[in-house]
Amino acid sequence: MRQKALSRETAETSISLDFSVDGTGETDIQTGVGFFDHMLTLFTKHGLFDLKVKCGGDTEVDDHHTVEDIGIVLGQAFNESIGTKEGIERYATISVPMDEALSTVSLDISGRSFLVYNVEGLKDKVGEFDTELVEEFFHAFTSHAKVTLHINLQYGKNTHHIIESIFKAFGRAMRVASSINPDVKGIPSTKGLL
Repeated sequence: MRQKALSRETAETSISLDFSVDGTGETDIQTGVGFFDHMLTLFTKHGLFDLKVKCGGDTEVDDHHTVEDIGIVLGQAFNESIGTKEGIERYATISVPMDEALSTVSLDISGRSFLVYNVEGLKDKVGEFDTELVEEFFHAFTSHAKVTLHINLQYGKNTHHIIESIFKAFGRAMRVASSINPDVKGIPSTKGLL
């Protein structure tokens, strides 16, 4: 089973995380940031992963360290759990609507970290959540997961709906790209290495 449990302790956060690529959508998410819990739950359910995460963070300052550090640990867990990458699909492009919003996520499990984030027009906050932290999360994730990730908002007005469509598309794209294709022999790269 492609799974990894990790922990990370800093002066700002204490994180324990268990991630399974080959899951069923089971979650136990307690980050201390309600809106972020909701987004991670969407990612997990729509990607059919399993994710347990518990974080104690300095949210009395703000949510930045919690969100960024969970991105780091989740990225590390994905990179380590995906294994040799033999037989994986590697690529995926998924568009997901959420009411008036439509987002497209393209993913390459390439071994190279790169983020393109074309999301304009978000309000500063959803409830108490700083929406600029969405990009911070994905930057931290891609840097440590060693994937290339393109996130493009096609259109949308409601900030909650926009972010929700992004996380749902992210989960679906991750699921497709990490899935095993029996027609793929070995590592899907002309280099022979990802």
